[in-house]
Amino acid sequence: MAIKSDISESRTPADIVKTLRSGIGRVSEEVIEEIQARIPEYARPSDEIYIKVVRTAVEQAIEGFLDRIENPDAPWNPEPFRMIGKGEAAEGRNLEPLQAAMRLGARVGWRRLTEIAEPLGLSPQSLYDLGEAIFVYLDQLADAAAEGFDEARAHAAGEIERRRNRLLDLLLTQPPASAEAISDLAKAAGWRLPRTVACVALDDQHGACRVPPLPPDVLTGLDRPAPCLLVPDPSGPGQAQMLEHALRGHRAAIGPAVRFGSAATSLRWAGEALELSRRGVLPRGLLRCEDHMATLVVFKDEELVSALAEVRLAPLAHLRPTQQDRLAETLLAWLRHGRGAGEVAARLHVHPQTVRYRLRQLEELYGDQLADPDIRFELEIALRVRQAGR
Repeated sequence: MAIKSDISESRTPADIVKTLRSGIGRVSEEVIEEIQARIPEYARPSDEIYIKVVRTAVEQAIEGFLDRIENPDAPWNPEPFRMIGKGEAAEGRNLEPLQAAMRLGARVGWRRLTEIAEPLGLSPQSLYDLGEAIFVYLDQLADAAAEGFDEARAHAAGEIERRRNRLLDLLLTQPPASAEAISDLAKAAGWRLPRTVACVALDDQHGACRVPPLPPDVLTGLDRPAPCLLVPDPSGPGQAQMLEHALRGHRAAIGPAVRFGSAATSLRWAGEALELSRRGVLPRGLLRCEDHMATLVVFKDEELVSALAEVRLAPLAHLRPTQQDRLAETLLAWLRHGRGAGEVAARLHVHPQTVRYRLRQLEELYGDQLADPDIRFELEIALRVRQAGR
């Protein structure tokens, strides 16, 4: 964008620009002194290299302005100021200090112009045009710096994201990667190693798994074949509420908390819980493996459990399906909640006399087996599997 003004024509003689160029050194020093005095981020009087960088930037800005005054239609190279913006990003600052420094430099330049206006024979209109040109140029510098800043931040964010993806891959590697390799990559990714982690398996029914923004310490693997999250210190303050909010409306399973070196184990359990949810064995929505460990253990070897159920539920096999259901339900409640007819009746919402009748039937069917604690344990497993599979 060319500066639109008449100051480079008859009202701005060539000797005026020449005079202004001869004072670049003095103005630059004054601008630097003002910047260092008023903007703490640039106060590095003992850092000679940094002072040299600042001086070069100031001189380039002033010389660039004078070039634009002499030839407003000449091509302008914004790259030096894009680099300044990138440098600000590398320093970990936002753009406020730089913008403040630019405004301060513009004020110093304007002040010096007003001081030399009369000796140089500048008319009020020419002085006005110069002032307007300064602030147009200031906007252009700010825009170029902002572009460089945004580009550097985007590149840094992309690099961090790549490192975090690699870190997630490393944490989920089987067999586990070395603690040293994980620690080094975690440091490069800006991720603090936690004491424990929990993995979340996410259902990806439509091939585009998306969740709301998550805290930066949660590693996300939404583009993996089996989408997942890795949550540090899952028992820490606010973590449970964060997951509840972020995963509301999703079918997902949260694996057990483990040491970070066992993250793959947490994800494996979460994946198995999610599969049982798809099959209707476990409920829909957000599951916590810690709430369903018995079911997960039972379904770990379904063939073995089926064989166990066939043996232990054999006494019920000859009954009608409705009879099987009633007696199985009563026996499971009796095993889980105590052997008093009143308590079992309360759990099943039936009359105690009904429970007593069913229990007598069960005693006839099973005989002394119900007195054996090992058989009772196996019966409970078989009945839980039967109940989950219905």
